Order: sequence, then C-alpha cells, then structure tokens
Amino acid sequence: MASFSFGAGNAGKLLRIPLYVLGRIATALIPRSRDEWVFGCAVGIADGALALWRRAEAEGTRAVWLVDDGQAAAARDRGIRTVTRHSVRGFWRTARARVIVVTHGFGDVNRYAATGGVVVQLWHGIPLKRIGLDAPVTTHSPVPFARAFLASSYRRTQARIRVLPAASQLVRGRLESAFGLPSSCVPVTGDPRVDVLSAGTPAERRASARAGLAGALGEDIGDRRVVLYAPTWRDGAPDPAAPTPEQWRLLLDVLRRHDAVLAIRSHPLGRGEYAPPVATDRVRALGSDLVADVTPLLPAMDVLVTDYSSLAYDAGLVPLPTVYLAPDIEDYARSRGFYGTYRDVAGDDPARDWRDAAAQLDAVWSDPAEHARRRAAAEVLSLRVHAFRDGRNTDRVYRAITARLRGDT
Repeated sequence: MASFSFGAGNAGKLLRIPLYVLGRIATALIPRSRDEWVFGCAVGIADGALALWRRAEAEGTRAVWLVDDGQAAAARDRGIRTVTRHSVRGFWRTARARVIVVTHGFGDVNRYAATGGVVVQLWHGIPLKRIGLDAPVTTHSPVPFARAFLASSYRRTQARIRVLPAASQLVRGRLESAFGLPSSCVPVTGDPRVDVLSAGTPAERRASARAGLAGALGEDIGDRRVVLYAPTWRDGAPDPAAPTPEQWRLLLDVLRRHDAVLAIRSHPLGRGEYAPPVATDRVRALGSDLVADVTPLLPAMDVLVTDYSSLAYDAGLVPLPTVYLAPDIEDYARSRGFYGTYRDVAGDDPARDWRDAAAQLDAVWSDPAEHARRRAAAEVLSLRVHAFRDGRNTDRVYRAITARLRGDT
C-alpha cells in the first residue's frame, strides 16, 4: 500500500497549523549556533545527503542525522551520530542548527524547527515530471478554498531554502520555477547523489555495484544480465503497467532466453502488483527496504526500464540502454505534466504495456545495433542535463554552502 498522497499530506498540514505557529515562535527565541549542521533524508541514510555528510565530516563539521526508528540502525552501521527526528532533542538540534540539509522536504528533519538557518535542499533527482509549484497536485485538496492557501503556504515554506544545487543550467530553470526561488539560491554545481557514477573506472564501478546488488538480494547472481524496472510515483495510485498473466509469460520467456533477471524497484511511496503467476528465480524485488538509494547500483544493471523517473537521466552516466514503458502518457501529461515533452526523453517508441516492453528488451539483447542505439540515446540525454561528470559535485555543493555561510556572517 502507498504511504503518502498529496491529498492526505495536505490535509495533515492544515491540521498541524497550530504546531507550525508554535514552532515559529520557538525558533524566533532559540539562537542558532555558528557551526552545527543537521541532516535528514526521507528514504534513509542515503542519497545526496550521505555524500554531503561524508564531505562535511571530512572537514570536521559538527553534525547529527535526524532519524526515525527505521533509520537508526543503518546510521549506527556507518558510525553516524543520530537524534530521533520527532523527539524534543530532534526539535532542539534542528532549531539550533546553522545548516539544515534535506533531500525531500522539511519533514526530513524536525519540520516545526526548520525556520531559520541555511536550508540546503538536495532534491532527489532531476525532474522530468512537473514538481512543486509547477504541478497542480502539489496543492491538491478536496476543500476548494484551501488550495490557494496551500499554494501560498508552499511558496513561503520553500522560500526558506538558501541552497538548491542544480545539475545543469537546464535543470536550474526547472528548479527555480518549481520552488519559486531566485537564481542566486540555485547554483549549478552538479548533483552529489550521482558522484558515485563517476568515481573510479567503469570496471571498478561495475564490480562495486554488482557486489552491492548481491548484498541487497542476498545472493550472487553471477554473470546474468539484470534489468532494473523503476516506475515513478503516481500520488498513491497503483502502477498501471503491472503485467497481466499473458504479459508475464512473454516477459519471463525473454528473461530465460537471455539469461536475465528483472529487479523491480517500485517507488518508495507507490504500489503495484508484481508477483509472477508462476514460481521463478528471474524476478526479484529491490525495494527501498533493501536499498535506500538505487543510484550506486546502476552500473550493475544492463538495461533500465522506466516511465517518468529521474533515473532515466542518471542512467546515461553509466550509460545504460533504456526502454520506456508508459501506459498512461496522456493521462499523466494532463494530471502532472512534463518539463518539455515526453518525446524529448523517450523518443518515438515508448512501450505501452509489458508486451511491447518485452519485445523491446528482446531487441536490445538480440540486435547489437539496437543495443548501441539505445545506449547512445541514454548518453545524449544525460549530456543534456548533467553539466559535470567529474565526481566532484559534492565538493562544489559544500563550497556553495560555506560561501553562503560567509555571506551571512
């Protein structure tokens, strides 16, 4: 089941207004420290926040990670100092922090104490689908009069962000629009979360990612090909691409003939039915309960299948041949919308169901020219949105933050 939708989330925000008011009063009275940082990430000890944590730690920065019960053990395994997010200490550490680092929203830390300080939003991927102020769903509410209030509140909240790194000038424009921020707050530094895709040689990245995949799956899959299926979130609705029994038969046949495994990465906030109708070792779950951030595992993959996920942009850093599976293009374009057109990303032949996708997978592995074409298309797409691929994005973000701190002194 999905754990979140914008409608439910916005209803919760309206009910929590008194707590936000009390938090604003408290943060106006509590002095911020000169050097403490707090980190938070909705999906766990992962993503760009973890890359920045390591960089800040190397500089001797005083920092804690705000966690819930499910994240505490992973943090301890990495030697990361933690405080429970929704505790009194979590409120205090957020209210005292000079720098507040998040990847999804202010709920990554203690949301009621996040006013003030230098807020760093390490957004979790390059947006293809419209987000924030550009997406009507962001302020969706069953109460019509509440929508204008939610839009105004969202704009005021996002105005607290002081640093929102962008992967390129193209992405910068999208983020400025989505978050309602001036260019001065959106430096083009590259995305810290993808530095791992530029570190070392391709062979080293492949070996490291394969080892990580084996650890996540609990077994070594050897030299078998791996297809990563990563659908995006649909605001709590099921993934409409879930295969029918007949489509499962066709897909499993392709996987067997090419000695491949399908790793299914449903969105952490989404849901879908992906249980094959027959027993098979060709399909594996690779959910967020096993891997908080799948980006470091991309070099372990041989093909990406996705719809509107930002992984389509990151896969080109490997680069991975990509098959686009989008059964609801027209509905999604109306309800959410895209930056540019979907054709700009997916080309002229997105699959509309798993019958089409299985045939395209078969072609990728059967025809070297088709494999080369899709691999080149992924690389060209990535070049459009990633200005840097030197593995130093995190360094540039850290320097942007410290420059902001010097400017605020």
